[in-house]
Amino acid sequence: MKFPTHLMMTTALVAATIALAPAAEARDQIRIVGSSTVYPFSTTVAEHFGKAGKFKTPVVESTGTGGGLKLFCSGVGPDFPDITNASRRIEPSEVETCAKGGVTAITEVVVGYDGIVFANSNQGPTFTLTRDQIYRALAKDVPVDGKLEANPYKKWSEIDKSLPDIEIQVFGPAPNHGTRDALLELVMDPACGKHAEIKALDKDAKKKACHMIREDGAFIEVSESYNVTLQKIEASPTALGVFGFSYLDQNRDKVKAATVDGIEATFETIAGRTYPVSRPLYFYVKNAHVGMIPGIKEFVSEFVSDKASGKTGYLSEIGLIPMPDAEHKEEAKKATSFSPLKL
Repeated sequence: MKFPTHLMMTTALVAATIALAPAAEARDQIRIVGSSTVYPFSTTVAEHFGKAGKFKTPVVESTGTGGGLKLFCSGVGPDFPDITNASRRIEPSEVETCAKGGVTAITEVVVGYDGIVFANSNQGPTFTLTRDQIYRALAKDVPVDGKLEANPYKKWSEIDKSLPDIEIQVFGPAPNHGTRDALLELVMDPACGKHAEIKALDKDAKKKACHMIREDGAFIEVSESYNVTLQKIEASPTALGVFGFSYLDQNRDKVKAATVDGIEATFETIAGRTYPVSRPLYFYVKNAHVGMIPGIKEFVSEFVSDKASGKTGYLSEIGLIPMPDAEHKEEAKKATSFSPLKL
């Protein structure tokens, strides 16, 4: 049976329209998720980028590093984020998850450095802490008389008489935050690993012992943004909060930070990597979305430009610790050429 020519043409036109539908529905605005630590920097770049007028201001969501990578790795296409911010490096298992979701080409960009601070209200006591003291305050099990026991410390002064005679109360990052991973890696692991009771354990038991945070109320997890942590320590002047240096820097009228191992968290000590709890900050780009979503190339170029993340860039004004010039130039080159990540 032959169909009339005009019906065949109509059918072809409908088919072509359906085929083009996904392209017509593609987003015209960059979507960014991830780290609450990187969030203020990414938001500031997005605002500068949008004000230029060529592209819409990107939408930036604070989902935590782990949550952002989960969303980022879920798939390719307009329904999935283009960029994710991270306060730690992507893990091999997350790269595998990305590959399963069809996200096979990723560009990794280091944007600068940040320090993790242990801060409390300006109305509260001043803390001078060591990583070992922090470990003893936060670990679920600690060495006591040659063996690991449930954490017995209720007050800071019970850990060391030089510390305030007040109850241990710490508002810290939930597991969805990259800051939680950095806390484990930069504080708990090195302090915990020095104890003979821990050294005697096998690798898996050692990791478990060092990474288990107490659950008796002394450590209170905060899964929301660091603004919530700031509110909580303002309301409880003797409590400590754990968050990124940029939040301290922007709120010095309200909070102060403890020294760690005798070093104060400052722009200079973090840039020089002498502050013991400092780390690089990242963002990851889904290369398959470059060209699919308008403005990604230009946004990345803005983020890694001297005027944004360089030594005198506008991000340093809100707490980003810039990289040395040579390192910054190398990262900018890698970012703007969208070199695929190789772990």
